[in-house]
Amino acid sequence: MASIAVLCFGQAAAQHQAQAQSRGQASALHDQGGIAAAVDSIAGVKPADKKTSVPADTARFKKIKVDLDHAVDFSAKDSIVMYGQNNAHMFGSSTVNYGDVQLTAQQLNMDMDKHEIYAVGVPDTTGELQGNPVFKDNSGEYESREMTYNYKTQKGLIKNIVTEQGEGYLTGGITKKMDNGDYYMQNGKYTTCDNHDHPHFYFQLTKAKVRPKKDVVTGPAYMVLEDLPLPLAVPFGFFPFSEKYHSGILVPTFGEDYNRGFYFRNGGYYFAINDYVDLALTGEIYTRGSWGLTAQSNYSKRYKYHGSFNASYLTTVTGDKGEDDYSKMHNFSLTWTHSQDSKANPNMTFSASVNFATSGYSRNNLDSYYNSSFTENTKSSTVNWTYKIPDSKWSVSATASIAQRSADSTLSVSFPNFTVTLSQTAPFKRKHAVGNERWYEKIKLSYTGRFQNSLTAKENEFFHKSLVKDWRNAVSHSIPVSATFNVFKYFNLTPSITMNDRMYTSKIRQQWDPNASAVVRDTSYNFYNVFDFNMSLGLSTKIYGFFKPLKFLGDKVQMIRHVITPTITFSASPDFSTRFWGYYGHYSYTDASGSERTVKYPYFSNGLYGYPGSGKTGMVSFNFANNLEMKVKSDQDSTGFKKVSLIENLTLSQSYNFAADSLRWSNLSTSILLRLTKGFNLNLSATWDVYKYALNEAGTPVRVNKLRLLHGGGWGRLASTGTSFSYTLNNSTFKKLFGRGKKDDDDNKKKQQEDEHKDFSRGSEDDGKPDDPRKEQDNTIALRPDGYMQWDCPWSLTFNYSLTYGYGSFNYKKLEYNGRWTQNLSMNGNIKPTKNWNFSFSASYNFDQHKIAYMNCSVTREMHCFTMSASFVPVGPYKSYSFHIAVKSSILSDVKYDKHSSYSNGVQWY
Repeated sequence: MASIAVLCFGQAAAQHQAQAQSRGQASALHDQGGIAAAVDSIAGVKPADKKTSVPADTARFKKIKVDLDHAVDFSAKDSIVMYGQNNAHMFGSSTVNYGDVQLTAQQLNMDMDKHEIYAVGVPDTTGELQGNPVFKDNSGEYESREMTYNYKTQKGLIKNIVTEQGEGYLTGGITKKMDNGDYYMQNGKYTTCDNHDHPHFYFQLTKAKVRPKKDVVTGPAYMVLEDLPLPLAVPFGFFPFSEKYHSGILVPTFGEDYNRGFYFRNGGYYFAINDYVDLALTGEIYTRGSWGLTAQSNYSKRYKYHGSFNASYLTTVTGDKGEDDYSKMHNFSLTWTHSQDSKANPNMTFSASVNFATSGYSRNNLDSYYNSSFTENTKSSTVNWTYKIPDSKWSVSATASIAQRSADSTLSVSFPNFTVTLSQTAPFKRKHAVGNERWYEKIKLSYTGRFQNSLTAKENEFFHKSLVKDWRNAVSHSIPVSATFNVFKYFNLTPSITMNDRMYTSKIRQQWDPNASAVVRDTSYNFYNVFDFNMSLGLSTKIYGFFKPLKFLGDKVQMIRHVITPTITFSASPDFSTRFWGYYGHYSYTDASGSERTVKYPYFSNGLYGYPGSGKTGMVSFNFANNLEMKVKSDQDSTGFKKVSLIENLTLSQSYNFAADSLRWSNLSTSILLRLTKGFNLNLSATWDVYKYALNEAGTPVRVNKLRLLHGGGWGRLASTGTSFSYTLNNSTFKKLFGRGKKDDDDNKKKQQEDEHKDFSRGSEDDGKPDDPRKEQDNTIALRPDGYMQWDCPWSLTFNYSLTYGYGSFNYKKLEYNGRWTQNLSMNGNIKPTKNWNFSFSASYNFDQHKIAYMNCSVTREMHCFTMSASFVPVGPYKSYSFHIAVKSSILSDVKYDKHSSYSNGVQWY
């Protein structure tokens, strides 16, 4: 039976009301006349002591003047026993409220004279304490084993406190609460592990002062790991807490590198600039002279944009000054990502993906040893801005790009680039059409105008290049005009003309110098306009073929369909190398045999947008696209049939130039796309050489006008081909292949439904009952439908493979080029044998040297509130290892241990 009491204090009077009932008092209280008699019994007032001349309330209660500011409300789930007027003992989930303070416990004792409350938990039948005191106020919530609190002075004495402060917990010890809200603790513990009773690690605090939601300042403290005291002690500690975004010092980490000595890294200052952007300035310094600076920033504005910025500069010193192995290198890195929200501006977009670093940065940055950036041979960066003019088909864009090759330290910079585009439009189309569409309304055109400025140079020469002489810049205009007409019902006729205009600022003339027996080039700088055009006429259709398999093969295959899409295109253009156009020059020289030779060369061979072709063109091109599908019976499809792709696309294309005097046939180009599985396609393209080779007078191999088809060489010889693919194997791969995946899904779904039914059926039985601790442990173990423990071992293995074939060296005996295969293979994988262990690796294989070019392995162990990882490079010139163990909590991010080796001494450890 629950009992509730409320004590209200004031200067006028103090009124006490109580209700109590127990097995020994039930009949007596009833005989004494209800609640009033019960109060008399608890207060010790006998019926004979009552005086009829004095009111009952006046006889039982006295007026007491007190100086409390709030009412003291208390309640108990079981019972309340009062001794006199100023003492109350409460049993069973008791609660006392005084203003903003709330104290709950299994047992509470109140002393009104001293204004004190004593709270304690009660052991259950197993000896475990239940209903430990919990104290709440504006500063937070505090749990303890035993507590004494004075609600007048707001001071208290707490034993074995448990409270959350920031990301950590303060536990144990004897704590004194002051009236200003501060806490003084002796022999306490501070940890970020949420296992309060037995934390995996903690700092043993001899004494500490706690300012709730502000900080904890400690005296001498030492670290304890898995109940083992470590020789890691500090004379004092400071743990700041803040719920607000603010600036602060970044504490550096220390360690040792074999080549550079002892170091302090990642120390600096964090600037909380505002709610949208921050900045972290950090540095690193080594005892042998190396140092570095880094600036990192993240910014974000909801519904507008978000991005990050990182700039780093490194000065790396190795060896001793004055020795042969001494070197000093300067490297820097810049990364920037920016994304604009689609809701910000429907007409304008801005994006950036910048990943720029000098060639030696990855080899000198400790953080690059154990990630994929260490093996990157190329890097690319792009910044793009696009604006689409509202209610029009015009758009403007500007881009800047940088491409790097680490192998030879080459930079290809293109900046600034502008593009103006008019999307395809029908200029002659009527706004208010009446009747059928007229032929001229089908004419469509578009426009693309580009400006580009670029330079390719070595890193150490880049800033020494001349803006006028070395940078290449140009403007181009392209206007394609086309139309499509349906003729003879089944054919599409497409005439088109494309006009191109190029504007260059330099022109290269060549002449023969007989004294030097070499070609001399002279570059003139001016404005030059280069114009060309070409016309084409295309005819295409579709041919469908159906084949029904023979009956003796069964009725599984219903039909095979073959779709052929032939296209014939005639194109023509004049010879732009004649003197009329002025795009080509000539020079003459006398060769070694004494013969006079004339060489034709283009003036704009260095132009960004190329130059008009040489020779008259009258070309017919043939293109055949094929698709082959099969219709089979299927029980998994609602229609009872499904389509199976045999050949998704097979294309053959070749052209014949009527205007050429020789070598009129072009090489044969083929491509095939096969859909092998639902998630894997094989795309293979190839070029076939149709002409033979011979040696000219100088002994150089050249193509001759002899078709292989007419000289016993087949239609063509494979000149180049290549393919690349990426495939991932994981747990579900083989289940899907052998049909196990669906069965497992059905079993898991069935088990889930059974568990839900069991939970629902026993829900009413569990109401009001304490939880069984063993039940919580059982829930952590996943069971299979057969009752055995389910062992999950997630794993994945990804292959990236590329294969190319092309001409290599020339075989003078066979008068053919030798074929050369180039292969690249890289793979990465990971496996989790248990919930907390994770193994991963990445590797690449060099087929030329027949060995592993690079491999990086890592092992990670999750330890609840700790994380531990080890990375190592077991092969190659950069053999090394790295070990890291740290606390997960960000507030204790500096509590970690790092051990590194470098490639110079990495061979010593295994």
